Amino acid sequence: MIETYRGVVYPNQIDHMEHMNVQWYTAKFDEATWHLFSSVGITNKYIHDNQRGMAAIEQITKYKAEVIAGDLLLIKSKILEVKDKSLRFLHVMYNAETGKEVATSELLGVHLDRVKRKSCIFPDNIKEKCETLVFKIT
Repeated sequence: MIETYRGVVYPNQIDHMEHMNVQWYTAKFDEATWHLFSSVGITNKYIHDNQRGMAAIEQITKYKAEVIAGDLLLIKSKILEVKDKSLRFLHVMYNAETGKEVATSELLGVHLDRVKRKSCIFPDNIKEKCETLVFKIT
């Protein structure tokens, strides 16, 4: 797994239940996604220069422990599967001070041609970089 996010829970991210609202988990996982993508070559420059993009088509988030204002968060990510046009990956969010796992989010994303608005094949260099990060069960 690679580190893809570090941040803090701010008071404005707390709901009436006194823990971080689910919308902020999604936002933090989204930020981690862009760092993961960048690590395999799906950078802002790549997206704009090639009229390509990524679209999430499935997301499963599991909440395992509450986080409150002031908690420091860390997200680590790994690629679970890469296909010609899609990428399945997992984010694990931890309390950075305690090391406790607080949430996970598994996503399936599709590589897009932003002009045709259709899925398209990953370039070989990106697919190869993704394959180096695929989590292998031994």
